[in-house]
This record gives sequence, C-alpha cells and structure tokens, in this order.
Amino acid sequence: MSAWLDRVGGLRDVVRQELVARQLDEQLAGRFPVGQRLRVLDVGMGQGTQALRLARLGHRVTGVEQDATMIGAARTALAAEPEGIRERVRLVQGDGRDTGVHFLPGSFDVVLCHGVLMYVEEPDPMVAGLARMLAPGGLLSLLVRNGDALALRPGLSGDWAGALAAFDSTSYRNRLGLDARADRLSALTATLAGIAAPLHAWYGVRVLSDTAPDDAEIPADLETLLAAEERAGRTDPYRGVAALLHLCGVRG
Repeated sequence: MSAWLDRVGGLRDVVRQELVARQLDEQLAGRFPVGQRLRVLDVGMGQGTQALRLARLGHRVTGVEQDATMIGAARTALAAEPEGIRERVRLVQGDGRDTGVHFLPGSFDVVLCHGVLMYVEEPDPMVAGLARMLAPGGLLSLLVRNGDALALRPGLSGDWAGALAAFDSTSYRNRLGLDARADRLSALTATLAGIAAPLHAWYGVRVLSDTAPDDAEIPADLETLLAAEERAGRTDPYRGVAALLHLCGVRG
C-alpha cells in the first residue's frame, strides 16, 4: 500500500480526513455526554489518521489493520506521540472480517470502518460483525464509495464510455489501479436496518474536489474549500453525488 501512503497529506486525502473528522465529531457530540472517554474500534485504520486524532481527544482506540506496510506506518506515527496518547492506543494486525475472533460483542462505543468495504466482495456479513461489536446505543461509522455517482468522475474527465458503463455497475478501477466496488445508499440503509443499527445520519464527502489531480497542492484558502465541502456534504442534492458517502448507524 505504498501507493496509498504516497497520497497521504495530499489535497484529496486532507479533504477526506477533515470532513470525516468533523462529521464524526458532530455525531459523537450528539450521542455521548461531554467528556466521556469512549471505547473506539477502527477497522482498516490505514496509517491511523482518525485513530490517533481520537486518542488525542482522550478516547481509548483499538486499531485493526491487515496490511503490514500500513500498520507499520501507524506504529511509526504512534511512536511520535506523547506517552499519554500512546498508552490509549492498541494496534492489532488482522482482518476486519474477523473482529469476533479478537473482541467480545458489545466491547465498543464507536466502530469506524472507513475506506474498507470497497475491497470486500460481500460487505453485509462484515457490517453485521462490526455492529455486533457495539454496545447498545453505540455508533457505527462507515465510509464507502458512492455507487449512485460512479459515472461522475469519468464523465467529468471526458471518459464518456466509462461514464456510460458506470451507470449500470458498482465495480470500478480506483486511482491506485485496484479493482474495487461501490455501495448504494439504499442498499446500505437496508443492511443497517436489518442488523439493528439503523441509519441515523449520512453525509457526502468530496463533492467538489474529487476530480483534483493526485499531485494537487494544498490551496492557500483551504479553510474556504473545506467550508464549501462541508456545506455540500450535508445539503441535497449535492451530497447525493459525492465521491464518498459517510453513513452513521446507531445500535439499538
């Protein structure tokens, strides 16, 4: 996953991470008492951006990551943190589909699964397993590729054949050159309802900046860009054509 790490800190990554952080914080603030130290499970944590951010806020975070390169990057980042933050983070190298092997049901207040389901052929069993990790009232945060907007990226880049094909498919080739799959909002909404973690809120992520090139520089007016993205991500019809969807379900 060195190709992914090469993009960390780029414009598209910064927009994604910052928007997801703001949206997640909004949901946590509305669901848990101020100052409560939450038990967080981050499945497919990657380089650990969200896990470390939540640990800095005082939460206890367990990160699960299968890829050795990615978990190595997370360990390096964690080692640079103060001791008080390091002791709040546990890293586990493993497959997010096997959470039941590592943890007891109901062990966490928050479960994150960001940028993972697009690489899972059959996502429903994994999502159900993640929901079982939640205590009653816990929050499940999913970040997925938007299957209802797959034609937008090729269309805006002038790939008309690719745009036409995307209307009838949930499969695509991502910028890393990997075959992946997208999820439709209606299908995931039904899945969450069926596993007793119904959809509570959803947002769009990267509505306006998804077509930025991989080497795009961070603009001087980044805060204005983020404000526009944040507004678009919670406003219809814009959020419906976002590259990514952020879905938040609540365990009954």
